[in-house]
Amino acid sequence: MIGKIAGRVDWKGLDSVLIDCRGVGYIVHVNDRTMAALPPVGEACALYTDLLVREDLLQLFGFPTMLEKEWHKLLMTVQGVGAKASMAILGALGAEGVARAITLGDARAVQAAPGVGPKLAQRVILELKSKAPSVMAQGVRLSAKAEAFEVIEPAAPAAPARPQKPPEGARRAAYTADALSALLNLGYTQGDAAQAVATVAREDPEADTATLIRAALKLLAPR
Repeated sequence: MIGKIAGRVDWKGLDSVLIDCRGVGYIVHVNDRTMAALPPVGEACALYTDLLVREDLLQLFGFPTMLEKEWHKLLMTVQGVGAKASMAILGALGAEGVARAITLGDARAVQAAPGVGPKLAQRVILELKSKAPSVMAQGVRLSAKAEAFEVIEPAAPAAPARPQKPPEGARRAAYTADALSALLNLGYTQGDAAQAVATVAREDPEADTATLIRAALKLLAPR
């Protein structure tokens, strides 16, 4: 179940909006009141959603608050009230208006919604009058708007930094240190190993670690 959509408004139609959620676009059906309150295309938005599942259709309906979503679900329990009629009623009255109309038994207010006739409006009043208080009791808790956030696209990976060569002196010091360590690990004394490495490094300033070790071993071999 998709209960909430948060992303960027990518497109607006007459009764639906396309919300881009990190590259995935969701078409969400909304009423006139919700559509008017949505931010412009390109800006962040969030809607609580209800998913309608049929054999040949999947539709998402969006609401600015959980309270309005709960009224939508409750309205659809009335015989003859489908998603379209429910959205029309909420679009005309809003969640608070629906609560007021049902509580006061004001069928004319419900009938003001496009496509809702007097019989259906009266049925809404009769069937929901006893159920309305439970939703109204949660009004404060459910009336908070869905929180929108700025969608931050992942930054393009930075080109790997080209490794910089250490200064010449540092490289030579590293070579001699590594060569000395290798000779000590082979069992040569500190004095003999250091002298051999220093001799090779003086004779061949460009020698790397491997070259220093090989040449030093030749010097140390007879000993």
